[in-house]
Amino acid sequence: MIYAQYNSKEINMAYHTSRISAKGQITVPQKVREQVGLKSGDLVSYEVEDGRVILRPIEPFDLAYHAAVSGTLGEWNTPEDNKAFRDL
Repeated sequence: MIYAQYNSKEINMAYHTSRISAKGQITVPQKVREQVGLKSGDLVSYEVEDGRVILRPIEPFDLAYHAAVSGTLGEWNTPEDNKAFRDL
């Protein structure tokens, strides 16, 4: 069990911990990576909310999928459409 001080209150934290390096880097513990499904090279995002940091995996951008979807949107690419939707 790990105890920590946060905002002048001692709290009980049953979490895995990491130390921040001099370069500001952290290592995500193996058990956390396994639970979230993270592997080497994966991207993660950091969201700060009420003094907490939420780490989330980022799904890779699927270029082929987006190119296929983009190809289906050509029917709205006429001068008339541009005029009708210009002020949106």
